[in-house]
Amino acid sequence: MITLDQIQSFMKVQETEDKALKRVQATGDTQEEALQQAAIELGLALRKIEYEVVERGSRGTFGIGKKPWVLVAYESRKQKTEEGISGAQAGNGGELEDIPKDLDGEAFVRRTPDGVFLKVSAPFGRGRKLGERDAVDKIALRYRGDYDSSLVAKIVKLADGEFVRIADYDHNPANDPIMVVDVTDNEMKAFLMMHPPGEGGADPDFETMISFLQGNRVVDGIIEDAVRDMADNPEYGSGRLVAEGLKPKNGADARIQYSFATDNSHIQLREKNGRVDFKELNLIQNVVEGQVLARKIPAQLGESGRTVTGKMLPAKDGADVRIEIGKNVHLSEDGSSAIADINGQVVIIAGKLNVEDIKTVQGDVNLKTGNILFLGTVVVKGNVDDGFSVKAAGNIEIMGTVGCCNLDAEGDINVHQGIAGKSSAKIISGKSVWSKFIENADVEAGDLVVVSDGIINSHIVANRKIICKGKRASIVGGHCMAAEEIDAKALGSIAGGETILEVGYDPKSKKNLDQLVAESRALDKQLEEVDLNLGTLEVLKKKTKLPQDKQAYYTELTAKKQELAAKLKDIAKQVEDINAYLGQLSYRGRISSSGTVFPGVRILIKDAQPLEVRNEFKNITFIAENNLVKPIRYEESAEDLTRKT
Repeated sequence: MITLDQIQSFMKVQETEDKALKRVQATGDTQEEALQQAAIELGLALRKIEYEVVERGSRGTFGIGKKPWVLVAYESRKQKTEEGISGAQAGNGGELEDIPKDLDGEAFVRRTPDGVFLKVSAPFGRGRKLGERDAVDKIALRYRGDYDSSLVAKIVKLADGEFVRIADYDHNPANDPIMVVDVTDNEMKAFLMMHPPGEGGADPDFETMISFLQGNRVVDGIIEDAVRDMADNPEYGSGRLVAEGLKPKNGADARIQYSFATDNSHIQLREKNGRVDFKELNLIQNVVEGQVLARKIPAQLGESGRTVTGKMLPAKDGADVRIEIGKNVHLSEDGSSAIADINGQVVIIAGKLNVEDIKTVQGDVNLKTGNILFLGTVVVKGNVDDGFSVKAAGNIEIMGTVGCCNLDAEGDINVHQGIAGKSSAKIISGKSVWSKFIENADVEAGDLVVVSDGIINSHIVANRKIICKGKRASIVGGHCMAAEEIDAKALGSIAGGETILEVGYDPKSKKNLDQLVAESRALDKQLEEVDLNLGTLEVLKKKTKLPQDKQAYYTELTAKKQELAAKLKDIAKQVEDINAYLGQLSYRGRISSSGTVFPGVRILIKDAQPLEVRNEFKNITFIAENNLVKPIRYEESAEDLTRKT
């Protein structure tokens, strides 16, 4: 575990090094030129330099807009290892993890022209302190003459990591070690080997080794820690890696980052009430107008390398890439983003981004496709199976049939083969609903409901008209409401089941009115019950003081009565507003049959007295006149239905 003292010591060293750093600002047409200029000003090899980019340069276009690179460079920070501690280098930011936990004390002996020198380092962490006997043994390995033993004892005790002269030495320069440098691996590595010195030969020091390397063309990538270690602990007869070149690093190619899932092979199923919903496959990638579909991550510049002999090794810049676009997509001014022009489904076709405003399902809507949710028009070539839904911001067109499912479109809904709702289908259209037949379904349309073969036992609401045109076009059973007109060949059936037809008002407002009236009746019943209970308590209160529990109940009922009265007042205001709105509508309202109207049909037109049909009518139109439903000669609907039928 790293101690607080170790951290403080490390931070002090870093602070001292930061203050001592010499910084220069250099410029150049390229990053490499700026670095070379910084190396000249600092008097250092490129390997020993760290830098920060102040301003990135630009090549410009045909020389226009060209900008130089501006760098701030300084000597690379390295913690010396003379005490056996591996320094945290600038390349890794001086992380504390690089500080060794425990190091033993160590002795170093060096023979120089000026004498024999001894250095003793202190232990680190829980390392063992060097003993005097250890120092004497180390001296014996390097030097066999006399030396100052009392001084050695002091050096061991002090252990300050500084070389101290302990003996004279008759230096014979002719017997100094012979150094050989071996440059290998295409000049990417340099090894230094020293032959043992002869009698009187001195150990080479750090500066001598550096000068020798530089004199033999090794000028870059020198591993100073390795050279210092060789100076402190000479290794004779074996080569050691003392320099290593920097390999060039090619820049990463530009790439495109998509804002949508491009791989639908891995389906993520959603959970609903703790169970996996296999209908929610989310296979359609919906986007909206103005949405960013993809961004280009720019290519990176390559980082040049260098051999140990100083040769520059060029690197390749990353290759650029263009975002390819198709229809309904445009690029930003700088070409770095692709943006949707419309709402719809984003797809990649032949490598190009497209936004489709029509989603085509080639078969049925089932477990294979899941539910459909699309910000455009949906075309289903097959059927919509029971239990599935199709929702679209545009139109929905279904070539087959629809079962007990949900359809919801802001535009038209066109079902070619009909709707067999099984009393569970819910069809909502912002415009019109077109179908061959509608059976046992709940349908709402913002404009028309047009059927060719008939409507059976269904609840239909149309903001304008309900039209049944065809040989078997009849409305049998159910409840149909339209603002302007209901027109069919036959209304009701021989069996005489109830068929309710309403026209002459806004169906949605009428539906809301009915709900408010029903809610008002329910509240009236609650209020009656509250009044009854309050009356009982008030009679009891006149006779005697109410017990605590009954008094609390009395207070609760009083508050409840006030609450119910406030709700009823609010509902009465809403009912008044809706009635006023319905009263000012100019809808004439009519219900027509080009064939037969059977008994059992109930006709409601505006505020006229409802008509219960008890006898058959043929070729008839019903209108409201003098607060009564009046039959007149059949008037055919003027609506042009050729577009869909």
